[in-house]
Amino acid sequence: MNTMHQEGNALIYENDGELLRIEPWGKNSLRVRSVMQGPICDTDYALIELNEADKAIVPSISVSEYEASITNGKITARIEVSDWNHKCVISYYNQNKKLLLKETGDGGALNKDSRRFHGIIGGAYNLHVSFASAQNEKLFGMGQYQQDDLDLKYTTLELAHRNSQASVPFVLSSLGYGFLWHNPAIGQVTFGKNVTDWYAASTKQMDYWITAGDTPDEIEQAYGRAVGTTPMMPEYGLGFWQCKLRYWNQEQLLSVARKYHEKKIPVDVIVCDFFHWPKMGDFRFEEEFFPDPDAMVKELKEMGMELMVSVWPQIDTQSENFAEMKQKGLLVKTEHGVEICMRFGGESVFFDPTNPAARRYVWDKCRQNYYDKGIRVFWLDEAEPEYLGYDYDNYRYYLGPDIQIGNVYPQYFSRTFYEGLKEQGEKTVVNLVRCAWAGSQRYGALVWSGDIHSDWPTFRRQVSAGLNMGIAGIPWWTTDIGGFSGARPEDPRFQQLFVRWFEWGTFCPVMRLHGDRDCDDRRVFHADGRPALFTGGDNEIWSYGAENEIILTRYIFLRELMRPYTRKLMEEAHLYGKPIMRPMFYDFPEQDVCWELKEQYMFGPSILVAPILYEDQNERDVYLPSGNKWTLLMNGEVYEGGQTLHVTAPIDEIPVFIREGGPDLVDGWKKIRENHEI
Repeated sequence: MNTMHQEGNALIYENDGELLRIEPWGKNSLRVRSVMQGPICDTDYALIELNEADKAIVPSISVSEYEASITNGKITARIEVSDWNHKCVISYYNQNKKLLLKETGDGGALNKDSRRFHGIIGGAYNLHVSFASAQNEKLFGMGQYQQDDLDLKYTTLELAHRNSQASVPFVLSSLGYGFLWHNPAIGQVTFGKNVTDWYAASTKQMDYWITAGDTPDEIEQAYGRAVGTTPMMPEYGLGFWQCKLRYWNQEQLLSVARKYHEKKIPVDVIVCDFFHWPKMGDFRFEEEFFPDPDAMVKELKEMGMELMVSVWPQIDTQSENFAEMKQKGLLVKTEHGVEICMRFGGESVFFDPTNPAARRYVWDKCRQNYYDKGIRVFWLDEAEPEYLGYDYDNYRYYLGPDIQIGNVYPQYFSRTFYEGLKEQGEKTVVNLVRCAWAGSQRYGALVWSGDIHSDWPTFRRQVSAGLNMGIAGIPWWTTDIGGFSGARPEDPRFQQLFVRWFEWGTFCPVMRLHGDRDCDDRRVFHADGRPALFTGGDNEIWSYGAENEIILTRYIFLRELMRPYTRKLMEEAHLYGKPIMRPMFYDFPEQDVCWELKEQYMFGPSILVAPILYEDQNERDVYLPSGNKWTLLMNGEVYEGGQTLHVTAPIDEIPVFIREGGPDLVDGWKKIRENHEI
């Protein structure tokens, strides 16, 4: 009896309760789903609806008694069925018949399963899907993990979100394929020496998407078409953003903005951080500290600045909205214990953005209290969400248990504000958000790397984090320049780190200054003497000494000089899904050394950035890819590619090279330095 057959444009395998379906899903790509004792689910967690051209793809399918294959352009899936137990093994090949990926198989007498469904109470399964490990491959992407690794081979990653960790389960292989684990369950992936194992703690089906391509760029663009790309970045996303924890009243925020304006230093966005509200979940300004937000927004716009406001998803039990939201079922539920998700500035419960009614409720409040006052940019903090304890099995959403679908939370949080803003007629949307999952980019998510520490090892980790986020399909990414916590502006050692971080931040997709700086007195009080939430120390560019202010000012103007180039990169991210900052191999995949480099990268196709990442370092080696001439930005000298150059880098310079044919920045940079001399 044949266990395989063709059904429309899909290849079907059935055996012992398992139903497996492989079908085209975009150019050179396949979607692979399997269920145990049930029908295939048409979930759309990250994958978007196919366009008409993709729906019209006719694959080549062949079926025999023990073998079958399906080919879609450059990718072929081959199924081999055992004549003993009728289990099948799936292998993937490119158009040159090169093996890309293969399931582990049964191991002979070991009698293993490549797809292991283990039933759990409630009808779901925990699931392992195992592939043979190719020891000569390198792996990139998967989102943002706080580790030194750029190449993820031989690592184990938690498929879950935490503060400063964003799990975006798309991986790009040096062998020529991209793989999306289309499953938002809490889990784990191990890219081991002997096996690659994907694990979901609770799921209803196996679901993944795989594509083949001749270059990383081809793979990345296919992925962008499958899950959607970013909107076009608004113009105010191209310049410098000023922020600190926290401007606690209206006059303090305006005085900082006015000082930048008086100094003629361009600021595109200034940020009003958390606890500008009476209680979390009120979604409005507190009148005592922000008496006239309409006037504040108006004055900022007259100075050319957009105001971004922080929105937390927590609803304090004392909030004016808590009782109504609880009654309407708009909040996250706990499976057991007290229904409290977090204790910071009050006991609170997260709203549930997977519920359309909850999304509408929160946006309506923010529209009335922020948007109608002229605010167009939102800071979606705590987006993982950051539970008091990451007990993923203790929370339940409208869409299902956290352990089963929880990784979509930040995507739906971004969706709340994206859809609300689009409904108001906004053509360009960008919102700063502290986490993301696959597909978040299409909802205008600008992800930052969370509450990271202010030290050199953490600084170095952000380079790998940002590059892997770009490969994972999240091109809008940034950090708190200087790190979030653990430093004083007057400390000379921190000043060095801060300047180096600021220089590097100029060549991140968004250049954003933020941090909780230490100071002698963090207390804030109401007029009646009641304590309010604390503030932090100064964090403006003049807070770091006069000489450093000049250096930092230069880089703000350099960012302005790059605006036409950065705008072009944002357009390519929008149209094609291309990352903005990307590993060296992305543009030079044929050069083996470029797959090894993790402390230099490309900012778009034409600017090579080699940040200074170690304390007291004033020189470093930089590899210049062959086949091009490269101009050193700091002095205009031209070098042939195909060599490793030793470059000096005093505190006011970051090694940056312009690829032949790239933007003409040398003369402009020279004038900037002349106008802002130390």
